[in-house]
Amino acid sequence: MKFSQWLKDLEYELLQGNPDVEVEDVVYDSRKARNGAVFVCTVGTRVDSHDFIPEVVEKGVTVLVLERRVSVPEGVTAIFVHSAREALAVLSAARFDYPAKRMVTIGVTGTKGKTTTTHMIKAILEACGKKVGMIGTTGIVIGGKVTPTANTTPESYQLHQAFYQMAEEGCEYMVMEVSSQAFKMHRVDGLTFDYGLFTNISPDHIGPDEHEDFDEYLYYKSLIFQRSKVGIMNGDDEHFKEAVKDASCKLYSFSLDQEGTSFKAENIRYVAQPDFVGLEFDVKGIYELAVRVNIPGRFNVANALAAVSVLSFLNLPKEKICHGLEHLSVNGRMEIVYSSETCTVIVDYAHNAVSMESLLKTLRDYNPKRLVCVFGCGGNRSKDRRYSMGDSAGRLADFTILTADNSRFEKTEDIIADIRSSISKTEGTFIEIPDRREAIRYSILHAMPGDMIAVIGKGHEDYQEVNGERHHFSDREEILNVVQSTDFLDRQR
Repeated sequence: MKFSQWLKDLEYELLQGNPDVEVEDVVYDSRKARNGAVFVCTVGTRVDSHDFIPEVVEKGVTVLVLERRVSVPEGVTAIFVHSAREALAVLSAARFDYPAKRMVTIGVTGTKGKTTTTHMIKAILEACGKKVGMIGTTGIVIGGKVTPTANTTPESYQLHQAFYQMAEEGCEYMVMEVSSQAFKMHRVDGLTFDYGLFTNISPDHIGPDEHEDFDEYLYYKSLIFQRSKVGIMNGDDEHFKEAVKDASCKLYSFSLDQEGTSFKAENIRYVAQPDFVGLEFDVKGIYELAVRVNIPGRFNVANALAAVSVLSFLNLPKEKICHGLEHLSVNGRMEIVYSSETCTVIVDYAHNAVSMESLLKTLRDYNPKRLVCVFGCGGNRSKDRRYSMGDSAGRLADFTILTADNSRFEKTEDIIADIRSSISKTEGTFIEIPDRREAIRYSILHAMPGDMIAVIGKGHEDYQEVNGERHHFSDREEILNVVQSTDFLDRQR
């Protein structure tokens, strides 16, 4: 392939050499430099890869993409661009021959709900017999294979490589979480989603290495409506008008509370039965459907409505959409691992006070006999999180079991002591069982009929981190081990 064929969507200045040189790949890591590769020089906060030009040229690189005007060895083709990261995205798409165009693409952004909503969309599409690729917090998912990623939205090269693999394996749809950092760092430049969904926004990811302030955070989130053919926004969000003001796509909205939106959730019912704990509601507006969702919580009405809003445009059988929602499972996100007349056990990733309050208040809507909370806090993190989570548990749970999370380089007992200092100021009842496996076991074997047990903090994680080492541990697996044990089964008889 000639390098010039990859440049059609990129603004650049040819500094030297011949753009018709033959190329095979794009790299931005000097360790992967080789003959036939285009090396994109990026300027990071710690590393400027222009410094590696002599090294990559020695390895055989004959094409350079520069963000700074630096001297280049003779015989090397060099172009100058204003943004190397944008160039990396555009060149990566070209290198894999624009694989995203071979699928229906759905991008989901927002402060909360991205992971749950993308899983819902994937589950519904698969219930309709469609093959789906997914990218997000849980990694790159193609068929049954999951490849972990460093970021919610991977670097642009990795994205287009994943799109290519999805398309080659017959995926008709691609659904992905799009973080604000993905927009800011140009990871999705040159990519136009068929459908762009904005779940909600609240202050988050603001700091030295993320966003300067909320305005910047909102700006990057709102770019979804400039990078999509069809946009769908949460009409209940207080920042709705600001988020959509620069939209260049056809725009729709969904709501639980506002009248006049394109999609509306009505007649919301909370259902708690031995074999089903979740929600029922009616979709009204430009699309109508009665749905049942086997994940608890009002915020999951919003997530499910958002998913249905997108899928309403795809001409899918309504009965299949309903089946997908009723039988879906989102790993570690309000996941009902076990439910019977004895108890319901839920795993959730809530690992701060805001998420914990939302979770526990949500479970209160189901009027459990007791609301039992099993949690700890991560080590080497702000102690404020421990104090605030302890306070929340003491106020909102009927019974709390304090235990380990990822203690990292702290002692579990010291972390529990910090939590104890706040929970003991409330009227909440609690005990301490530092071993997380034993804490989960105790909560289930001592459950009263009608109890709801929330095991929180780790969600989808399948490890515990102690002293710099990760050991396999899954809340879900431990719960299933207990409910399948002789001790528990004897209680059922």
